[in-house]
Amino acid sequence: MGWITALLASSPARKALGLLLAALPITLFLLNLRRAGERAGRLAERLSTLERTHEIQRQMLDAASRRPADRDALAQRMRDGQF
Repeated sequence: MGWITALLASSPARKALGLLLAALPITLFLLNLRRAGERAGRLAERLSTLERTHEIQRQMLDAASRRPADRDALAQRMRDGQF
């Protein structure tokens, strides 16, 4: 046990321990940034998918609003060549 105390009391060991204690929070911070970036990327992809889905739904609703009300209106539209 005395040799551990002597080792930690030496100047190079204190410097190494200080560097280790400084590097640990920096490493944890960088890992957290990486995780946050991955999460942001997933959320951006999800938003893109939702926007694409909503655009398709808007197109479908627009097409449904322009459709003929009944078979007679469809026949009339086909006779007029507006299909």
